[in-house]
Amino acid sequence: MLRHRMYKPDASWCFINFISEEIIMKQFYLGADVSKGYTDFVLIDQDKKQINMNFQLDDTVDGHVELHNQLNHFFELHPGAELFAAVESTGGYENNWYNTLLKFQGSLNIKTARLNPEGVFCNSKAELTRTITDKVSALSIAEYQIAHPGKIMYQQEDYWSPLRKQWSFISLLIKQKTQLLNQLEMLIYSANPELLQYCQDGMPQWVLKLLKKYPTAGLLSRARAATVARIPYITLDRAKKLVKEAKNSIASADDDITGQLVSSTIGQILQLAKNIQVQNKILADNCSIPEIELLKTFPGIDDYSAIGLMLELQAIERFSTVKELASFVGIHPVFKASGDGSTVARMSKKGRKVPRNILYMVVLTGIRCNPLIRDLYQKHVARGKEKMSAIGICMHKVLRIVYGMLKNNTAFDPEIDKKNQLKSNKKESNVPRDKSRRYQGFDSKAPVSRCQRKRRKEQKVSQIATSDDQCGINASAPMLTV
Repeated sequence: MLRHRMYKPDASWCFINFISEEIIMKQFYLGADVSKGYTDFVLIDQDKKQINMNFQLDDTVDGHVELHNQLNHFFELHPGAELFAAVESTGGYENNWYNTLLKFQGSLNIKTARLNPEGVFCNSKAELTRTITDKVSALSIAEYQIAHPGKIMYQQEDYWSPLRKQWSFISLLIKQKTQLLNQLEMLIYSANPELLQYCQDGMPQWVLKLLKKYPTAGLLSRARAATVARIPYITLDRAKKLVKEAKNSIASADDDITGQLVSSTIGQILQLAKNIQVQNKILADNCSIPEIELLKTFPGIDDYSAIGLMLELQAIERFSTVKELASFVGIHPVFKASGDGSTVARMSKKGRKVPRNILYMVVLTGIRCNPLIRDLYQKHVARGKEKMSAIGICMHKVLRIVYGMLKNNTAFDPEIDKKNQLKSNKKESNVPRDKSRRYQGFDSKAPVSRCQRKRRKEQKVSQIATSDDQCGINASAPMLTV
């Protein structure tokens, strides 16, 4: 029979055991509230207790070096600790600190994440935080990591960094072009307002070229119709009509300065359009990601839209269901029901704005070139839906299709959607019972309102009809055979 020899642990064994327990148990959280030029840091443990006082560092070389020194000193005091660091997305001010913390991961046991400010704000609101300072905000960031670890993605390489820079630059050019188009519309209103009737669905190229040559109604009224008709997409009849309208124009500005502003604005718009086209080509040529090529098989999604969607989604594995993806984008329906009041369901819009805008443009393009989206849009409009509501339904449809394409790694096929619709139509539609009334049925003596009493009668009738169908009461009697 073997006997275990008793021995007294020495100091070195105790130290090793202490370190092993520290590795398993001790987790710390660093919250960084980024401001323009400086950042506040707060370090807490898993019990939300501050390890030391908060400190503030400038966004300079010395500030980043000092952050490394402080973190290095922290790990000397806690050799087996695991540190989770996070910064909020603040429009780019957090990039320097975020990249610095990523570089520290090579020598220190740190995991870094970038957080959605909306989530941090809601968590702080749930904690009933009343005083808001930079220190409190940094503490809220650290506490959010403890409260919602499953919603945070740590320490991932940014494979999309080059594409994100290019895509952001194109988005900036598009925004500048839109601003100039809005400014041009104001100038046209005073220089040649009769042309605005041709710009209700956007600014056509022939209008821009016409205004480039004849920026005011006065100049256009003195032009020959044959000369105006030389501009592409302007027929001779339209040229005569334009000259006639210019002669009878109610324009209030016909001076040279207004004409110069119109011409200059159009020149910048045309130049931006050319730059956007060049940048889109560069973006498409430098993008060889399989997910992008997969999304482009859907009619209505081009390189710009596909890359924009993937930059936001990053990995479809983040979403276990399409409902989670719809909530992430903010196109899931929401409604409010309380007492006798009732409201119509509407789009949430409490999600990522960029992919929602991309889906909107994809639907507008799909209505023209994708039969599946066009038929769905026309069907809901024919049923009495408003156009914007029908577009919202189509956006949800496109998102479900995109989710299925990425999840199953299959190109777009309208036949798959038709098969899925047939499967859903074959499912039996039973009237759902109200689980909140499982302890008591509707009491006819209850002093409810007339609206509530009407609802209860309708629900009771529907349940009786369903019960009769299930019991075979409404079924036809079998034929007797002799």
